[in-house]
Amino acid sequence: MATRRPFEMVVFGASGFTGQYVVEEVARVAAQEEIRWAVAGRSSEKLQAVLEKAAVKLGKPELKSEVAIILSDVSDPSSLANMAKQTAVVLNCVGPYRFYGEPVVKACVENGTSCIDISGEPQFLEGMYLNYNDKAEEKGVYIVGSCGFDSIPADMGVLFTRNNLKGTLTALESFLTIKFGPEGSCIHDGTWKSAIYGLSDQENLKKLRRQIGHKPIPVIGAKLKRRGAVFYCNELQQYSIPFMGADVAVVKRTQRYLHTHLQETPVQYAAYATVGGIGSVIKLMFAGLLFLMLVKFNFGRKLLIKYPEFFSGGYFTKEGPTEKQMEGSSFEMTFFGEGYSSGKDPQGKPDVKICTQVKGPEAGYVATPIAMVQAGVALLKDKSSLPKKGGVYSPGAVFSKTKLIDRLNKHGIEFSVICKPEA
Repeated sequence: MATRRPFEMVVFGASGFTGQYVVEEVARVAAQEEIRWAVAGRSSEKLQAVLEKAAVKLGKPELKSEVAIILSDVSDPSSLANMAKQTAVVLNCVGPYRFYGEPVVKACVENGTSCIDISGEPQFLEGMYLNYNDKAEEKGVYIVGSCGFDSIPADMGVLFTRNNLKGTLTALESFLTIKFGPEGSCIHDGTWKSAIYGLSDQENLKKLRRQIGHKPIPVIGAKLKRRGAVFYCNELQQYSIPFMGADVAVVKRTQRYLHTHLQETPVQYAAYATVGGIGSVIKLMFAGLLFLMLVKFNFGRKLLIKYPEFFSGGYFTKEGPTEKQMEGSSFEMTFFGEGYSSGKDPQGKPDVKICTQVKGPEAGYVATPIAMVQAGVALLKDKSSLPKKGGVYSPGAVFSKTKLIDRLNKHGIEFSVICKPEA
C-alpha cells in the first residue's frame, strides 16, 4: 500500500510574480476541495511574505501558520526531489521553462509525482514529451504543460465546441479579444522573454519535431482555409492577425492524441487575435516588424530584453500589471466551427456550423491561476476519467473526459454556446 504523502499540491515558485497569484487561488479552493497543500521556493522569507499577503487579501489569517514552506531550488536536484516526494502534484510556476522547467519535470517523474505548468513555449513542451513521456508512463504520472491562459481556453474550447455540435466537427477558428479597463493593462516581462527566446529558436523546434517523428494528422472534410497576415473579421467587425502564442501547437498535440488513441475525428484549427481598427493595425505592424528584425540577432535580443516597455509599446513591463489594471481587464475567445451533420467519412461542403465562446477575467494573472489550479484539482479528483497510462500530455488530451470544463465554469472561466443550427 502506497504511503500517504503530506501534501496533495505544492506551488513551486510561489514567490514569483505569477506564483503569488497561484498561491491565492489555491488558498481559495483548498478548503472547499479539502486539499492539503504547501508552497515551495528558494527563500523562506519571501514565501512567508506571500502567505501573509494572501492571508490579508483573502481574510484567511490561518494561512500564515497552517501552510507549510518547502525550500527548493531548480539548481539543486536534491531539493527538487525532496519537494516532489512530499506531494501528489506540483504546480510549477518557475519560468522561462526552456531554462528552468526540465529539472522540475525530471524530479517529478523520478519520484512518482504529477506536474502541471503554464508554459506557452512549444520547444519546452514538446521537448519534455520526447525526453520523458516513456518514463512518465512507466511511473504512472501525468506531466501536463500549458495549463494557463496558454492554452486551456483554446484547447478545452475546441473540445467544448466539438461536444456541442450535432454532427462531426472538422474545422475551427478562434478569435481572441483582450479587453482593458480605464486603467489599461500590461503583462510581466517574463512572458516577453519567453516569446523572444522561442521565436529566435524556430530551427531547433523543427529539429525537435523531426526527432519526435509524428505522422501528419489526416485532414477530414473540407480543408480549412488560412487567413492573411492582417484581415477584417466580418463576424466580429474587427481587424485580426494570426495569434502568435502556443495555442495552435497545443491543440494539434491534443487532436493527434485523440485521433491516435481514441479514434476521434481530428479537428483542423487556426487561431487569431482581434486588434481593433486600422490605427491599431498600423501600430502593431510597425512594432511587429521591428521585433522580428531584432529577435534574429544576439544584440537585438539583448535590447528587447533590457527595454521591454519601449519595444512593446508599454504592453510588457518589468513590474507587471497593477491590481486595478487586472480588475478592469478580461478576455473573450470566440470559436467558429463547421462540420457535417452525419457520416463517419465527411465529404463535400460542410453543412453545419456552430459558434461558441470562452470568456473570463484578466488573462495572465487571474485566469491563468484559475486554469492551473483547476487542472490540478482535476488530476486529484477526476482520477477515474484520466487516461489509463501516465505520460507527457497536452491539457485536452489528459482532461477530455474529466469535469475540468465544469470546474472552470464554476470559477469564472465560462464556456458557452453562442449559436448553433436547429436540430
